[in-house]
Amino acid sequence: MIAASPLAGQVEVLPAPGEFSTSARFTVDAAETVLPGHYPGFPIFPGVCLVECTHQSALATAPDEAKGAALAAVESTRFTGPVFPGDLVDIAMTWKQTPAGDWQCRARLSTGRGPAASVRLRYTRGPAGEAAA
Repeated sequence: MIAASPLAGQVEVLPAPGEFSTSARFTVDAAETVLPGHYPGFPIFPGVCLVECTHQSALATAPDEAKGAALAAVESTRFTGPVFPGDLVDIAMTWKQTPAGDWQCRARLSTGRGPAASVRLRYTRGPAGEAAA
């Protein structure tokens, strides 16, 4: 089952710079449904939506060994700059396997103004390599 996303737009996967380095981007359309209430008269793309952009990008670019893993945790987030309607958000990700066998995706998000966020997500599989429930 695919969970509903608050995003109207889609992430665009970019050519991978390396085996465990991936990248994507997302354009914040002024028609995004989350913008009118965040904040009226001065719309800012919510941080939770930057996490969702990262998650969608991670699912689309996971290394072969991590494909099919499920999101287990949002380990950390740090929002360092605002994202506005019309912004192109670049998402640079690196992947590594943890000692427990999970996969960690570390992402740096930026706009033309500079850094916007850093996000660290952890993905896991259930028994016998199946995605966790």
